[in-house]
Amino acid sequence: MGTWMTVREGAGTRSPRAARFALAAAAAVLACWAGAGTAAANNYGAIAYSPSTRAHGWAYDYPSRAAAERAALANCRRQASDCTVPIWFRNACGALAIGPNGYGTGWGTSRGLAERYALSSCRRHSSGCAVTRWVCTTR
Repeated sequence: MGTWMTVREGAGTRSPRAARFALAAAAAVLACWAGAGTAAANNYGAIAYSPSTRAHGWAYDYPSRAAAERAALANCRRQASDCTVPIWFRNACGALAIGPNGYGTGWGTSRGLAERYALSSCRRHSSGCAVTRWVCTTR
């Protein structure tokens, strides 16, 4: 059996304008609630580096950290066998700076910020550091 609802005129009834407003508010709440589980996908990137040969490889816009690291390592290993991944990033930029006696990496929300962090990190180990690779995801 169905449930019946009676609407009485007078107290407790809504004007057509108030009813439209309530309906619009309910629709907005439902749209927000329904969209909560469909967050935008993340894009991952990574830079791989070989300290012995200074070879490097990079990857960007991969669906996971692991996938980005695998791709960066594969690209680096075309040139050297001792590649590692010193930096990965999500929806951001990464940079690699190399000096005569060491290297540094950094990530940030822009290319410039990632490069500054990489240079700062490199200068803790070496002088004469320069950015040799930067890469940004598209998100």
